[in-house]
Amino acid sequence: MSTDCARLRRPPLARQRGISFIELIIFMVIIGVGLAGILNAMNLTTRTSADPLVRKQALMLAEGLMEEVQLARFTFCDATDARVEEAKAAALGGENCASLVENAGNEGGGTRPFDNVNDYVAAYSTPTQAFLNAGKLSDAAGQEIALPGYTVMLSISPTGALGPAGRQVPQTEALAIRVSVFFNNVESVVLEGYRVRYAPNSPP
Repeated sequence: MSTDCARLRRPPLARQRGISFIELIIFMVIIGVGLAGILNAMNLTTRTSADPLVRKQALMLAEGLMEEVQLARFTFCDATDARVEEAKAAALGGENCASLVENAGNEGGGTRPFDNVNDYVAAYSTPTQAFLNAGKLSDAAGQEIALPGYTVMLSISPTGALGPAGRQVPQTEALAIRVSVFFNNVESVVLEGYRVRYAPNSPP
């Protein structure tokens, strides 16, 4: 009897209630704002990070085109000049050419691969789109490189450089070469190299 009375005297349990509609809306707004921030950060990271395949292809292009330029001769006279083979001594400069003195620009109207480093640009220290054939990126043989979306900028500049034993190479005797490869107008790879005039008048 006493047990039954104790049960009857217990205070009633508090009624449980769920979240209200207003609380649910506030919760969804907070979660939505948080997710929007996370997605924006991920989108920015994805857009600014380099695609490994794109970077590998850009590096392949840059290395191949840089090698083409560096393998060209760096003579005082154009290869078609009548005296290019006569003036073999390094002491003889452009004044010894019959007519075609080498400078920036394609003096002889030749095609790739050009016979001189200077022929690859129209002016020094001016980055220009290069390695084109009929407006399309091409290799040294003039064949189109089947990699859409890539463009290449080339810059060649006279520069002083340190030679053997720390000796300074005159500015007219060394060229700095910069190849920049872009994919969809975003810079992917930049290579820099040098070409030094070590046998300025020797034939190939």
